[in-house]
Amino acid sequence: METAHGKILTPAFAAVGTKASVKSLTPVEIKDVGISVVLANTYHLYLEPGEKIIEAAGGLGKFMNWPGPTMTDSGGFQVFSLGAAFGRRQSKISFSKKSNATPRQKPVHSDVLENIRMGMADSGEGGKTTNTLVKIDEDGVDFLSYKDGSKHRFTPERSIQIQQSIGADIIFAFDECPSPSAPYEYQREAMERTHRWALRSLAEHKRARRGLARASRKKMRKGEQALFGIVQGGRYGDLRKESAKAVGAMDFDGFGIGGSFEKEDIESAVSWVNEILPPEKPRHLLGIGDPLDIWGAVENGIDTFDCVAPTREARTGSLYTRAGRVNITNAKFVKDFSPLEEHCDCYTCANFSRSYLAHLYRTKEILASTLGTIHNLRFFTKLMGEIREGVLADKFEDFRADFARKYSTR
Repeated sequence: METAHGKILTPAFAAVGTKASVKSLTPVEIKDVGISVVLANTYHLYLEPGEKIIEAAGGLGKFMNWPGPTMTDSGGFQVFSLGAAFGRRQSKISFSKKSNATPRQKPVHSDVLENIRMGMADSGEGGKTTNTLVKIDEDGVDFLSYKDGSKHRFTPERSIQIQQSIGADIIFAFDECPSPSAPYEYQREAMERTHRWALRSLAEHKRARRGLARASRKKMRKGEQALFGIVQGGRYGDLRKESAKAVGAMDFDGFGIGGSFEKEDIESAVSWVNEILPPEKPRHLLGIGDPLDIWGAVENGIDTFDCVAPTREARTGSLYTRAGRVNITNAKFVKDFSPLEEHCDCYTCANFSRSYLAHLYRTKEILASTLGTIHNLRFFTKLMGEIREGVLADKFEDFRADFARKYSTR
């Protein structure tokens, strides 16, 4: 993938820099571990410092002094995950792996759907509790800031405008991201609304491009942005396929596969979607970062990934190795003076022992997060390099089997 700020060799893993910062690392360290693209979060950057400040600084890359490609998500996931769509006592469904159509489900009363739309939840005692964070309507979403309770509104047009100001190379259409446990009726409703919002996101993006073309003949940062549409549909094969067909027919530069996954559904959902999406355009899997899942997703057509797991796990002392994740705070590492991983070429493994890392984490030293994050991100960039090598050498299945044989999920 070629962007205004460099190439992304695919498959690739995007480091998550939620607030224009990959936690505990400098841009030099991000580059040194082999990361080629950083993904920031529209919701958080909108709330602080605000998109206009980032625009005045010259865009996301210049603001954070990252010279490479950047992405921003639409903010939709955070709007919904911090409000009505997640953590709700919604009707559960039973998923049948034997069918890629509608899973078996219990009847859902209309008031349950309305509660979801209005940000209401069953209190568990026969009453209703109003969720004051989010209210969804056809035009967009009203939400309250998790920081100070102030009221805000996102629409597809507003999300695109914010992302254009932030200035990432790749941006995403605004979507509704319901919970995995939301009933089928609501998953369909949210998917269809996502399709309408996709058309509005695309129209706003094209309107801005036309405006820039009239304003100047020169290449301009905003005009170089690629817009990806997002496929939804939850755990349901029929909805995923319908969404892929609808969004795939729109004039997007690429596609994101997002939303509600249970771990056992990922490969199936990716396969359903990528059999339909245009093969010549890139596909990004949003928020998935388990190494074994990555192999399966690449096999089924995914080009890029993002996930907070490598950085978040690093801050707790959970470090990735070819034999699986280890908890470096365990007592067995206190007197272990070997590197975390013998054949790892990262700065951490080249210079520090397991004993020292255990000491840093046990004493809560800030350096622990830095060294752990360096190693975890290097693990993922090496993984992506290995996958690319397997594809190019036509040995993907052999490489995958070898990785799976060594990698423990215990």
